[in-house]
Parts: sequence; C-alpha cells; structure tokens
Amino acid sequence: MASHSISINRREFLTQSMVATGLSVGAASLYPVVSTAQTSTRSARDQIRMGFIGVGNRGTQLLQSFMGNPDVKVTGLCDVYEPYVTRDRSRVSPRYLESGRIPALREKFGSDTKQYKDFRQLLDAKDVDAVCIATPDHWHAAQTIMAIQAGKDVYVEKPLTKTIFEGRKMVQAQASSDRVVQVGLNRRGSSVYQKLAAVIGGGEIGHVTVARAYRVSNMYPKGIGQLQPETPPSDLDWDMWLGPRAFRPYQYNIAPYYFRWWEDYSSQVGNWGVHYLDVIRWMIGEKAPIAVTATGGKYVLKDDRTIPDTMDVTFEFACGTMAKFGVYEANGGAMFDHGEIQFLGTKGNLSADQNGYRITGSRPGQFQTWKKQMDDKVKQVGGGESFGDLGIKEDSTAKLIRNFLDCVKSRKTPWCPLEEGHRSTSFAHLANMSLAMGTRLEWDPQKERVTNCDKANEHLHYEYREPWTLG
Repeated sequence: MASHSISINRREFLTQSMVATGLSVGAASLYPVVSTAQTSTRSARDQIRMGFIGVGNRGTQLLQSFMGNPDVKVTGLCDVYEPYVTRDRSRVSPRYLESGRIPALREKFGSDTKQYKDFRQLLDAKDVDAVCIATPDHWHAAQTIMAIQAGKDVYVEKPLTKTIFEGRKMVQAQASSDRVVQVGLNRRGSSVYQKLAAVIGGGEIGHVTVARAYRVSNMYPKGIGQLQPETPPSDLDWDMWLGPRAFRPYQYNIAPYYFRWWEDYSSQVGNWGVHYLDVIRWMIGEKAPIAVTATGGKYVLKDDRTIPDTMDVTFEFACGTMAKFGVYEANGGAMFDHGEIQFLGTKGNLSADQNGYRITGSRPGQFQTWKKQMDDKVKQVGGGESFGDLGIKEDSTAKLIRNFLDCVKSRKTPWCPLEEGHRSTSFAHLANMSLAMGTRLEWDPQKERVTNCDKANEHLHYEYREPWTLG
C-alpha cells in the first residue's frame, strides 16, 4: 500500500511547476479554502469563471457544453498535449488524427483565457472559480482533491476513479470543505430516468428481480492494434500524463485516447458500465452490491489491450435483485429490441433509454392462474406512442452541467454528488477485482472491504509513483 500523506509547501510548488518532471500533489494548506462569504460574493456575479483540465476528446465536448451557458466565462485551459491547449489542430500528430477522436479545435479564445501545461498552476489562478476535470481516469482523484483544497468547485468526468480507495478519499475531502462537486454521470440529467426512479421505485412493475445492460462494440480483428514503444511527440508531456501510475515507455495506442483498453488507466466496465450500473442502483434504491461475480477474458482479439474483450458480471443486492452487465467487444448487434437497460419485474418488464421507456406486462407462468397484472405502456420524451430513434435529442450532459452551474450559485447539492459517483464507480472496480481473483467476492458496503478474499483487498488501491501521493 502507498503512503497517503500530502506534503509540499507553496515555495516548493512554485519552483517545481517550472520544470517538466513529475510533480507532487500539494498540501492541504497549499490553498486556502474559500469561505461561504467569499462564495456568496463570487456567486453574485453574472458569470462563473471556469478552468478546464483535460481538453481532448471528452474534455472538448464538455468545454463546448459549458460554453453554451451565458453565465460561463472560460478563463483557463490545461492539457499535457500542447495543441489541445493552443486549439491548433494543424499541430496535432497525423497519427493521432487517424484515431478519429481528435476534436475539431475550432474554439476561439481571447488573451484573458490563459493556457497551462501544469494543472496546479491553473488551480492557483485567482480568476478561476470552478474547474471541469476530463483527464484520464487515473488522474481524477488527485486533481479533484487538489481542486477542493484550492477552493474551487468541481465538475469531474466519469468514471470517477481508478480505485475504490481514491473515491472514498475524494468524498472525505469534499465533506471537510464547502465545495460543490458534480460527477459527470450524464444519465442523472435525463428526464426519462428522473421520472423512472419514481415509476420503478413505486413498484409499478413489481419487485425487480433482474436488471441488465451491455456494451457491445465489434473490434474484431484489429482491436487497438499491436505497437512497440516509441518516443512520444515532443509536445506531449508523457511523464505528466502518467502521473501517479508506474512509468512505462510511450506507445501510440495508449494516449491520447486508447488508454480505455489498458487496465492501468481505465476499463470498459468503467468507461461504459458505470453509466448503466449507476442508473440501475438509482432505480432500485440500492447503495452497493453485497456480492460480485465476473467472468471473461481476452478470447479473440490479438491486440495490446490488457482488459478482456469479453466479460460478464453479476451483482447481487441485499434487496433480492441481481444486476447483470456485459462487455462484448468481439461481436456486434443490439442486445435488446428496445432501449439500453432492461428491468425485469414480478408484474412486468421495462426497457429504457434516454428517449423513453416501454413496459410489457408479464404473463402468468407455470402453475399460476392470475391474469396479466398490468397493461403495456410506452412513454417517450415529449409524449407519443413509441420510442427509439425518434429524433429527440435531449442533452442530458448539458442538463447536468446546467445543474452544476446552478448549484455553484445556490450552494445546493447537485444531482450527482461525489458519494453517488463513488458508489456507482465502485461497481466497475469490484467487477475487475472479481475477474482478477477468479472468484465471487462478498462485499461489505459500510466498511468497503471484501470479506471472503483478503487478497482481493490489495486491489482497493495501488502504490502511487513518486513523488505523487494522495491524502
């Protein structure tokens, strides 16, 4: 286990921020926590001054969504890849462009929008009220905690963390502050799912016995390819990109986008699963599973990935519900006739996505004499009789961002606070832990420990690379 103290003084920080080597997470005393009185003064202004840490693929999407709000002023951009900060696509590596995940970089900013290579300099800026963090998963914890210590409100992209330990530390850091933190699980901003929480929670389809969702993407035969270590582009700070993770040579199929397929930095159950599993636990009113079983492996693809191409996970809840999630990246096709998530209940089955939902009443099974217990029903955004590809484009991310901005001003709790984001992200970590151990894990949601496999608890965190530490 790592030593999790935070120690660095302000002079050391200012000195170290001038060099391009690995840098240490700052002390709790490094930045003053902004008082409620200061916040009230700041909130009285018309605009919220936003800094953005990570402005690549997803970061650009969030940047544009924030910019769609008239009360947002962009005062800082930070990234380890210089063309992202300068918004100069002509300087992007041609090999990066081949991925199809490089944003257009057409945004125009004036001289009052400062550019940063080191996120800590942005956090030190007096003209930044709140930050949006859209860096790779392994950076979220340290950057969010430092932002809270710096007196900034935070919008942090999912998945929230790389480990369960990090998530709890983030929750604790926020609890000892007066900062507003929103986690970017965008379905929390969906009007469909907001309504469904009452429908399912109110028992309309009876007791939910099984909920299911899948991530299907046929990456056969090449996957992310097979490459050898190389020298990184001169305008990419690879050491800073790695941050707390162990040093390894650069490869083009790791950064800037392909890190999702490398276990050290992310996973697909984390990337996609947390969206659906967040909805499932929200709908059934459960905080955490009590047991997790994962199976799968790298069955077909011969690429460099270090995560499975095929994976099935079953989560068991104390309420008598199972949630099932699958990652299938060597085959294609829709898993359901309708929607992205299914809820199977004792009275009926419900399938849903962000356009709407469909309920089908159950028929009596073996030895039962009852008639159909409920009528079929279809609801969609804006009303109507069907859902699917309806051309209805409610932007749940934009709504979640608007909620965050409103909470920055009101100091109210946002739709997806850190505790909720942490609990939902823990599902992904538990799934990966079960797969690594090759066994069913029993989970204590209060102590956040595995109770039947001590070795699995070694995966609750990892040793941070010096000089990075996490408090």
